[in-house]
Amino acid sequence: MIHMKEFLKISLISIILFTAAILPDLSAAVFSYKGGYVIFISAVLFIAANLLLPGKRSVLPVKLQIEKSGRELLCAFLIVLLPELVYGIVSANHMNGLFRENFWGMAFIVYLMELVVFWNGIIRVYLTSSMMGTRLRIVGILCGMIPVVNVIVLLKIISVAGSEVRMEEKRCLNDIERKGKNICRTKYPLLMVHGVFFRDLEKFNYWGRIPEELEKNGAVIYYGEQQSSLSIADSGKELAEKIESIVQTTGCGKVNIIAHSKGGLDSRYAISKCGSEKYVASLTTINTPHRGCVFAEWLFDHLPETVRNGIAEKYNSAFRLLGDTTPDFIAAVVDLKSSSCEKFNRETPDSKNVYYQSVGSKINKPIKSVFPLNMSYMFARFFDGPNDGLVTVEASKWGDRFIYLESKETDGVSHADVIDLFRHDKKDLDIREFYVGLVSDLKEKGF
Repeated sequence: MIHMKEFLKISLISIILFTAAILPDLSAAVFSYKGGYVIFISAVLFIAANLLLPGKRSVLPVKLQIEKSGRELLCAFLIVLLPELVYGIVSANHMNGLFRENFWGMAFIVYLMELVVFWNGIIRVYLTSSMMGTRLRIVGILCGMIPVVNVIVLLKIISVAGSEVRMEEKRCLNDIERKGKNICRTKYPLLMVHGVFFRDLEKFNYWGRIPEELEKNGAVIYYGEQQSSLSIADSGKELAEKIESIVQTTGCGKVNIIAHSKGGLDSRYAISKCGSEKYVASLTTINTPHRGCVFAEWLFDHLPETVRNGIAEKYNSAFRLLGDTTPDFIAAVVDLKSSSCEKFNRETPDSKNVYYQSVGSKINKPIKSVFPLNMSYMFARFFDGPNDGLVTVEASKWGDRFIYLESKETDGVSHADVIDLFRHDKKDLDIREFYVGLVSDLKEKGF
C-alpha cells in the first residue's frame, strides 16, 4: 500500500525524469530549436530527480532515508520505462526531432539515463535494507538479466523496502510520541540472559536491536555474561553471582530476568538453587526448552562417542579463545535432553516470590527459514512437533502466563528471530516493539 504523499512524490519524480529524457527531442520537434541550454535544463532536471527529490528529510534515521529514496527511484524507473519506449518509437516514426536521423543515438541516451536511475535506486536499497535478506538480494542479482522475471523480482524488492520503511516510520513516530515517558523504566533493572553456544558480545549484541529500543524507552539493562556452554547448574551459579553483584553494586534490590533458550533454565536454577530468589522480581523465558528436546536426546544417544567428543573438543577449544574458562559442550547438551529436563523440573520448583512468564513461537515453512534452523526444524518436527527450529511450542510454556509469538509470513518466527539475532524485520511482526510491550507490561505490574 502506498500513501498519498508517497504516491505524489514518486509521480513527481517520474514526470521530471520523463521530461528530462524527452525534452531535447521534443524541443527540436516542436520549436525546431537545438540550443544547448535545452540540454542543460534536461541535465539539471535529471540530476534533481536522482539526487535532490529522493533525498528529502523525514523523521527516519539516515539509513532508512536512503532506503526510502532508493525505493522511490526504483518505482520511478518502472513508471517511466514504458512511456519512454512508446515516445521513442513515435518520435522516430512521426516527428522531425533532433534525433530523427539518429534514433539509436537517442535510444542509447535514454537507456543510459534509465540505467543511472535504476542503479542509483537499487544500490541504495541493497546497502540499507535489513528486511530484504540475503536470499532476495541473490535472486535479484541472478534474475537481473532475465526479461519479465527481473521486473517481478524488482516489484518484490520495492514491496519489501516499502514495508520496512513504513514500519520504521511508525516506530519513529511512536518514539516521538512517547519520548520522555520512559514506558520501559521498570522498578527493577533488566538482566538479559543469553542461551547456549553464545556469549554476550559488545560489538554484536546477542539480542540484536532490542536493547537499544528498550533503553530508548527508559530501560536499564545488564547482561548475564555466563559462559557459552556449561551444565545448567554451573551456568546457574555464574548467573547467581552476577545477579548478586548487580544488586550489591547498584543497590537496585532486585532484577527482572529476560532469558532466551537454555538461559531460562540457567535462571530457574539460580533462583531456586543458588539463593537468587530474594534478588529476582520476575523471570520471562523466551523459547526456553523447559521440557527438553527429544530430537537432541536421540541425536546425542545415536552419535558415536568419538564423534561427540570430537565435536565437543573443537567447540571447547574455539570458545576458550573467545573468553570461556571452562566450556563444557557435552554437559550443556546432556542437560537439554528431554529426560534431563524432566528430572530438572521435578527437582527445581518455582519460587512463590517470583513472577514467571514465558514466550514461544514456531517456524511455518522451514524452506523459508535460515540455516541451520531450517535443517534442525525437520528433526524437531519429527520427534517433538511444531517448533522454532530447536524448541517446540509446548516445551516453551512455563509460568503464570504464556505468550505465543506469531507471524503469518512463510518463515514464521524462529529461535533466532525471537531475539532479533539476524536483525531481520517481518511485515507483520515488529520484534523490537514486542519487547517494548513486554517490558512496559512488567512496569505496569509493579516489577
